[in-house]
Amino acid sequence: MRQPILSIYFFLGLISSFYLHAQTKDKGSLKLQYDTPADARVWEQALPIGNGRLGAMVYGIPDKEELQLNEETIWGGGPYRNDNPKGGSNLKNIQQLVFEGKSPEADKLINETFFTKTHGMPYQTAGGVLLNFEDHKNFQNYYRELDIEQAKATTRYVVDGVTYTREVISSFSDDVIVMKISASKKGALNFELSYKNPAQHSIYAKDNALVLQGKGSDHEGIKGEIVYHTLSSVKNVDGTVVIDDSKIQVKNASTAVVYISIGTNFTNYKSVSADGYKKALEKLNKAKAAKFEESLAKHSKLYYAQFGRFQLDLGKHNESSTISTTERIRQFQQTQDPALVTLLTQYGRYLLICSSQPGGQPANLQGIWNNSLTPPWDSKYTININTEMNYWPAEVTNLSETHKPLIQMTKELSESGKETAKVLYNAEGWVAHHNTDIWRVTSPIDFAAAGMWPTGGTWLAQHVWEHYLYNGDKKYLKEVYPILKSASDFLLSTLIPHPKHTDKGWMVLSPSISPEQGPMSAGVTMDNQLVYDMLTRTTIANEILNEDIAYREKLLAMAKRIPPMQVGKYTQLQEWLEDVDDPKNEHRHVSHLYGLYPSNQISAYTTPELFEAARNSLVYRGDFATGWSIGWKVNLWARLLDGNRAYKIINNMLTLADRENRNGRTYPNMFTAHPPFQIDGNFGLTAGVAEMLVQSHDNAVHLLPALPDAWKKGSVKGLMARGGFEIDMQWSDSKVQTVKVLSKIGGNLRLRSHVPLTGKGLKEAHGTNPNILNNRIEVPKPLVSPQAQIKGSDLKKIYEYDIPTVAGKSYSFTIVK
Repeated sequence: MRQPILSIYFFLGLISSFYLHAQTKDKGSLKLQYDTPADARVWEQALPIGNGRLGAMVYGIPDKEELQLNEETIWGGGPYRNDNPKGGSNLKNIQQLVFEGKSPEADKLINETFFTKTHGMPYQTAGGVLLNFEDHKNFQNYYRELDIEQAKATTRYVVDGVTYTREVISSFSDDVIVMKISASKKGALNFELSYKNPAQHSIYAKDNALVLQGKGSDHEGIKGEIVYHTLSSVKNVDGTVVIDDSKIQVKNASTAVVYISIGTNFTNYKSVSADGYKKALEKLNKAKAAKFEESLAKHSKLYYAQFGRFQLDLGKHNESSTISTTERIRQFQQTQDPALVTLLTQYGRYLLICSSQPGGQPANLQGIWNNSLTPPWDSKYTININTEMNYWPAEVTNLSETHKPLIQMTKELSESGKETAKVLYNAEGWVAHHNTDIWRVTSPIDFAAAGMWPTGGTWLAQHVWEHYLYNGDKKYLKEVYPILKSASDFLLSTLIPHPKHTDKGWMVLSPSISPEQGPMSAGVTMDNQLVYDMLTRTTIANEILNEDIAYREKLLAMAKRIPPMQVGKYTQLQEWLEDVDDPKNEHRHVSHLYGLYPSNQISAYTTPELFEAARNSLVYRGDFATGWSIGWKVNLWARLLDGNRAYKIINNMLTLADRENRNGRTYPNMFTAHPPFQIDGNFGLTAGVAEMLVQSHDNAVHLLPALPDAWKKGSVKGLMARGGFEIDMQWSDSKVQTVKVLSKIGGNLRLRSHVPLTGKGLKEAHGTNPNILNNRIEVPKPLVSPQAQIKGSDLKKIYEYDIPTVAGKSYSFTIVK
């Protein structure tokens, strides 16, 4: 969208107000800061910048700077499908083997008939821009930072009495990467700019820019069809700039601004017909026309319009502004620095803003930051948890627009997945399995024990629904209803009777697995939970939109036949239909706890047996895990209303991952470690902290449901609840003191608190909450093993209040003194 032309006086005022705002805050409170450059060999020490489409990792090395580059559509391969035509004709045989308990035989037949030799295309680096400062090896007074309030990385150091400063942004306003390099002494700036790139490429000078033309790789028999152009140009005030076919030379300058623009031929998941060079050149020339200070101000304003909506204060630590971020992580187990938890929470929001913007691709397994042609797991979209986890913070931390790329991908998968449903399942509707990529493939990937999971699309469809619960927009719901209906159509035409439970009338999905554990099964708990959510939520959407009532009744009739959750002999929530859980199993996936979080089928107040069983299952799995699993466990313990246990899991995340500690879970640049790096751990942690402070899934907006003892005093602003409620809250002595709620769309607000509240219009709540956006769907009563001894949970006393709200108005409440 074209930005309005603003006067220089506006920019000067904006810059002045921004820095005044920054000076009033604790120094370094929302900055990653370091007193040494990144090690050129350790990518996880570099600092990430991004604008949703363009990403860069900034090393901050004085003599040999590197900006490692990414563009969201640079992937291997090209438009393709991976449907095996043998699948549909073998489905019944496979299901029979599963029901007969012949899992190995079923596994073998699935690998032969459901899978192909193509297992998804890799997300790939765009290479890097290298800046060679030959005489800068001996430097002093070194400092670098990533300011996540301004979305800017800065490097500063002194050589021979001259201070050199580099400021770099991935511009939200100009859609290019911009680096301003300045010297405190006139004419002291000399450097060369060149490229590095591991892919097939060529380099040449054209249109006053150094151009790298690169190509996405061929992969698993699929021809690489992505062609991209990286254009770099330097704008100088003094000195000279010379471009040849291998480099740009800058000599005797005082200030130089480097512009990097990337364009690809990607149009959509079915077409690669765009002119990438033209797109890159147009953006480059437009960006160069503005002064750096103006561009920086516009960039920061657009970025901060999203980032600034949510503010968090969990407490201060006296030394947080004087030591490096690496040391803060290293010392966290001793210091318990609450400001570091705040920084990590806000950093997750920074990364989501920088890797997911409307009109672009969703954040993948590494967001948009990847330095390889063959990254771990191809850096694809793993949709049996990881991609979904990327978006858990989107709504609750007030970044709703960042959710749109995922919703768009789900729409595209609902188109692509119709063919897969027909070919593999002889079914209606659409399906996607555990993995996909930019080309929106929907058939199974990898191998049966990991990929034979037909509810990846079912889970993604829940995000389509969740977005509605926060915005209440019926126009949006009408637009996306076909996605929900088609996902339900697939289930209606695929669910089959379980022959061992004909007396109960249970309908199940088969074949399937509990991610990523196997074995080939029918009616695994996570599938049942997802199916129940899909059918019942589509029913509600149907009713809200006044759609076909006969279809609604069909959905509800099938939902009643989905096997209920079961409590097994170890008082655990069963992961499978059979009671075969091993209490010593510490697998990273806790798939059967989907019903606790992110779903809302398990409640402390209405399903106590399931609540205790879920807690027991989580205890059995242990507190330590891979980074993303730790992120999930923070949310699960928050839903279990145990703030101290959730905080213990946060402690497990905040351990330094480096060469000395292979079990660390946070890298020096605060990326979370699987290991290796996966960005979902960052996003899971951010969502988990929000979930500890406010929950809105269980018939009410619950204030401080899982506050740990470590955060006795604090505040939050801009935290979102379902129903379109924006919450500002202060607490001390572990009790809510003041609450302000902005009702964005109106409707009944039901508040749940552990202390009595008072406020104008506030009344004690009775009966069912009339606001459907906050209500949970009732689930069938669980089946409990005769061997299980359910003890019941000790819960804090709660107070519940109702207040009818009007859209656009705010409501204030305080603790009863």
